[in-house]
Amino acid sequence: MIVALIDSGLGLLPTSAWLRRLRPDLDLMLSTDPDGAPWGPKSPDWVIDRVVTTARRAVARGAEVVVLPCNTASVTALEHVRADLGPAVPVVGTVPAVKPAAAACDSVAIWATAATTASRYQANLIDQFANGSEVVGVACHGLADAIDAGDRVAVAAAVASAAERTPRDVQGVVLGCTHYPLVADTIIEHLPAGVRLFDSAEAVARQTLRRIDALGRPASGSGRVEVFRSGVPGELPPAATVFAAGRALLAAPGDMRDEDVEDATSL
Repeated sequence: MIVALIDSGLGLLPTSAWLRRLRPDLDLMLSTDPDGAPWGPKSPDWVIDRVVTTARRAVARGAEVVVLPCNTASVTALEHVRADLGPAVPVVGTVPAVKPAAAACDSVAIWATAATTASRYQANLIDQFANGSEVVGVACHGLADAIDAGDRVAVAAAVASAAERTPRDVQGVVLGCTHYPLVADTIIEHLPAGVRLFDSAEAVARQTLRRIDALGRPASGSGRVEVFRSGVPGELPPAATVFAAGRALLAAPGDMRDEDVEDATSL
């Protein structure tokens, strides 16, 4: 079975790595959009058209399940993709892990892009799931771009800036952009000892598997990873190899080491 994952850049890697860890036999179709990235500053209509077109193309190429491991795509286009593809094709979106973080911590910071931090969407998540916890948003300027470029120096600078603007007494940090789990090691280094990180990649992967099982049809494959860049067949960019999740996905299924996959899916 082919599972399509759609994001503007490398934010699809964490969920893809979890799917590979949990079900290494699944065939994955990774669709990035270097020509249109980043999606966050674009108009909603532009994002909807881009994501719906990509999802429609993925299904035409054989995908039976579509995943949007991208907050912008999920907030803006999820319902449009579901309406376009119809009920026969499960479409799984992404929601930042505010609810589990607030349930476990009295004080939480949500690290996200500037656009998401200022959005009504994030404000609604806080209103709905804060559950009495103190929640603050922290805009991580340039972090997603640095990750897409595979620039560890720029990543460290962006993380350091965000950490300086994060209250020192927070107990948990929600990684509110799907790119950020790729640099969890750097984030941990810049936060006080004991601060917990929360992200949604594993939850999205497990929900995807539940939707696959509910289809009641054969789901095994060869573990193939197919890449499309702005609709054109290609490869993951060299920047993907900077991160454990990228290396795990680039390895042939038979060449994967358990410890490498675990590194790619750990916070």
